[in-house]
Amino acid sequence: MARFLYSVMFYCLLPVIALRLLWRGLKSPNYLRRWSERLGFCHKSNLDIPTIWLHAVSVGETLAAVPLVRALQEKYTDHKLFITCMTPTGSDRVLSIFGDSVEHSYAPYDLPDAVARFLSRVKPKLLIIMETELWPNTIAACKQRGIPVIVANARLSEKSAQGYKRISSMVRPMLRSLHTVAAQHTDDVERFHGLGLPVSASVVTGNIKFDLHLDEGFRAKAVQLNEDWRGSANRPILLAASTHKGEDELILAAFTKIKMQVKSLLLVLVPRHPERFKSVAELCQKTGFTTVRRSHNVSTAGADILLGDSMGELMTFYGASDLAFVGGSLVPTGGHNVIEPASWGVPVLTGPHLFNFSEAAELLTEGGGMLVCQDSDELATQCTLLLQDVNALQAMSASARQVAEANRGALDRLLKVIGRVI
Repeated sequence: MARFLYSVMFYCLLPVIALRLLWRGLKSPNYLRRWSERLGFCHKSNLDIPTIWLHAVSVGETLAAVPLVRALQEKYTDHKLFITCMTPTGSDRVLSIFGDSVEHSYAPYDLPDAVARFLSRVKPKLLIIMETELWPNTIAACKQRGIPVIVANARLSEKSAQGYKRISSMVRPMLRSLHTVAAQHTDDVERFHGLGLPVSASVVTGNIKFDLHLDEGFRAKAVQLNEDWRGSANRPILLAASTHKGEDELILAAFTKIKMQVKSLLLVLVPRHPERFKSVAELCQKTGFTTVRRSHNVSTAGADILLGDSMGELMTFYGASDLAFVGGSLVPTGGHNVIEPASWGVPVLTGPHLFNFSEAAELLTEGGGMLVCQDSDELATQCTLLLQDVNALQAMSASARQVAEANRGALDRLLKVIGRVI
């Protein structure tokens, strides 16, 4: 009954959802395209080849899935991968990273007819959901058709668990329909158990985001970018990555204070969402600092701020920086991937809102590779101290890299879970 009421409510909200897509499309035109895929009208797959369906919500989950997708392609050459996501930026990442080596569309809305339409066209043998994107009708439809569902790299914050508890009549049967939850941490598993997941359907595999592979080509690009940004003056570089609305002002306020002590510092500011590039550029210009945009492909020699308004370069930016602030953490968004800069051996700074990456943040903080700053003033103070103390910066860099390397291995454990199903 709970899922029926949920479905009725979802159908009633479709006009609102369409209006929201139209509204977002005013800033990001890609939201106006490919609506039919959201209703399950994806292209039909070659049904003679068994299909693994992998769902990644947006950019973060797509990037986390890269090593998993590569491993699946290498290990299961007789299968094809069908990757879905929910956002245009996630779709862009899928297409740019994997090209035509995978099939791709937007995921169907969690409506019975849309999901049924999608499943009849793709006919997957297995669904792998990245992290925690649980849709009751999708999971129920997969169970009805005998399609195992694995939640990979699963995480569940205390806040999300409390929200799920309020709709336990729908969540409990949904969790009991899952084949396996491969969780990042024991805390995540315990929260899933508290919501009704059977103990036999859970395993702790660790966080596959630690299994990031930085090949020589990638490293060479970062080295070249570092040289370009530093210039003849050997400028220090502070990266503020994946910032959100309301956070850019705090970063710029901190940067103003840091510049008083470290006058040659270059700030590389990368907003999380492309539709904000223009407004953040205007915000930077209002500060009086000389600002250039990455998309304009101009020199940073005379600039104070470089706006990272390109797509797909953030990982390279991390490798080219001396310090990295990871956004979504000075505002209550929950933070973004702190493992990526650590994998480069780049010291990490964040704000206090880290519930999306709580376990990784705890490992890095305890290991000495990350500092949590409560506000803009503390961020300015910590950045200034590190930039003025080469030994402290190098020690924190080594600690960040050590924590990242020590926690590898989750991908192999996850592949064993998948191997028991395929």
